[in-house]
Amino acid sequence: MAVALILLLVAIGSVLFHLYSPWWWTPIATDWSYIDHTISITFWITGVVFTAVIAFMAYCVFRFHHREGRRADYNPENKKLEWWLSVGTGVGVAAMLAPGLVVWHQFVTVPADATEVEVMGQQWQWSFRLPGKDGRLGTSDVRNINPENPLGLNRDDPHGQDDVVIENGDLHLPIGKPVKVLLRSVDVLHDFYVPEFRAKMDMVPGMVTYFWIKPIRTGTFDVLCAELCGAAHYQMRAKVTVDNESDYHAWLEQQKTFAELSGRNAVVRATYQSGGK
Repeated sequence: MAVALILLLVAIGSVLFHLYSPWWWTPIATDWSYIDHTISITFWITGVVFTAVIAFMAYCVFRFHHREGRRADYNPENKKLEWWLSVGTGVGVAAMLAPGLVVWHQFVTVPADATEVEVMGQQWQWSFRLPGKDGRLGTSDVRNINPENPLGLNRDDPHGQDDVVIENGDLHLPIGKPVKVLLRSVDVLHDFYVPEFRAKMDMVPGMVTYFWIKPIRTGTFDVLCAELCGAAHYQMRAKVTVDNESDYHAWLEQQKTFAELSGRNAVVRATYQSGGK
């Protein structure tokens, strides 16, 4: 009896702790509430199944506990029970997977009016690139990466000359506009993650992965790496700020383009080679 009661208390306590836990999601800052809803559906389904299984275990412990003179009934097969378990499990798994598949389709279907922002991850910093006045990002290649060209932009691509390059800095985004986030890695697996955005994706060397978001509230949020990427993984931090339209453009005007940075680096390199004269 005591064991059965303990099992029931564990099940009830676990569910109540989840429902009333102070550790919950951060307030959402994009329109990806679908992801929250999908996770909630998964929690409810797994919570009901968890409680039902524990309750059944408690019932079995209480109903079939040892008594003098009672002998166990050997029953190696029960087709009716197996069918019920198979069908019930299939329905439960489908109920968890179906919303996720719907959300995943939305997750990778980028709106036609979305602007592109590139995120570059490397041990252990974030860099960003935004399109310039032509509205297009220039091409890039990891073979072009060097101290003067940390993002590996193609110097011969005219669309890349006005790209805004932010090395080891913070990113700003305008509120209310969809953004396609292009993800690249220089060295190992990284994962660009802003908890308030709900969206995240692995960054794989040699590939360009992506997701899209539409910020719905202003604020400054932490950028984390959600993939263990080395000894200083915990230090791979940055900030992303969602601005209103005027503040965003004011910030953008203060940033340097690839052409400006290339010219400055060329001057610095020439000065160094001439001995500082």
